Amino acid sequence: MTPVLGRRALNRATLERQMLLQRKQISVTAAIEHLVGMQAQTPHTWYLGLWSRLAGFQPPDASALLEDGSLVRIVLMRGTIHLVTPSDAAALRPLVQPLLDRDLTTNTLHSKPLAGLNLSELAEAGRSLLASSPMTAKQLGAALASQFPSSSPSSLAYAIRNLLPLVQVPPRGLWGRSGPIAHSVLSASGTMSLSQMVLRYLGAFGPASVMDVQKWCGLTRLNEVIDSLRPELLVFQDSSGRELFDLPSAPRPSPETPAPVRFLYDFDNVLLSHADRSRVLTEDFYRQERPRRNYAPQVVLVDGFSAAEWDLADGVLSIRPYGEVDWDAVEAEGLLMPGVESVRRVP
Repeated sequence: MTPVLGRRALNRATLERQMLLQRKQISVTAAIEHLVGMQAQTPHTWYLGLWSRLAGFQPPDASALLEDGSLVRIVLMRGTIHLVTPSDAAALRPLVQPLLDRDLTTNTLHSKPLAGLNLSELAEAGRSLLASSPMTAKQLGAALASQFPSSSPSSLAYAIRNLLPLVQVPPRGLWGRSGPIAHSVLSASGTMSLSQMVLRYLGAFGPASVMDVQKWCGLTRLNEVIDSLRPELLVFQDSSGRELFDLPSAPRPSPETPAPVRFLYDFDNVLLSHADRSRVLTEDFYRQERPRRNYAPQVVLVDGFSAAEWDLADGVLSIRPYGEVDWDAVEAEGLLMPGVESVRRVP
């Protein structure tokens, strides 16, 4: 009989691998590699994701790595910007390239202006322009428009974003600083198979279903990849009977393992990388009224599950619980956050 993992068991396994049960004493680059990158759609909120995971973390630690090129921000999983090491960027980008190619034919804003273009020629033109110096999308689109006058500059720049492995160059994303969204072409090398990618995902997010893996990376038809890995994986079921896969050596703590209060940033992958997000998100999370569609809330985990949302402005950390919480524990953790001077509870 296939063993069943309940919601709390999945929660504790995921939190342990996400370094959210206990802060780890490892380097920033080791953490980023273990997590197979962190979504870094915004310039700065991901720093708080590292603070929640690493003992003694200070934002300038990661900022220096971004500035010297030890970390890069690049479009990868789900077509979103991720913070990764250069070698992982080079290895992962070809694997998710089908997602980005498909986007160029289905994107409602850009597919028509790009129709009929020789995309290989466009990619080479973009690579040539970016070889001399980083360029913003506006600069790149304007430069390409003279060679491809039938398309809008914005669509040409968007196509290069999908066709080439562009990294956002500093000072964009540096702690306490920022700058224009300028790009250069990734120069690192690295290789990875789809099977290796799936195994690394399971190490950071498992146990997980095929649909979970696909949700994380944005690819489809990964059943064959999982099937080829079956001999080396453990197989479980969740409470609904869905098949889950895991690495034999991966930690699966007791469901009763204590889970401390943790603050997650708006694009934290622990919230985005499973088709079934109930291992972390509660029904109360989905009941909340939010300012706009597709708004990405910043979540507070209490006992491992979503229990509140937070915002930080001018040193004041505002926390809005969904219901009753251990406020003393929430406040104590919040006061440790970089940049926080005071904490207030809001209705």
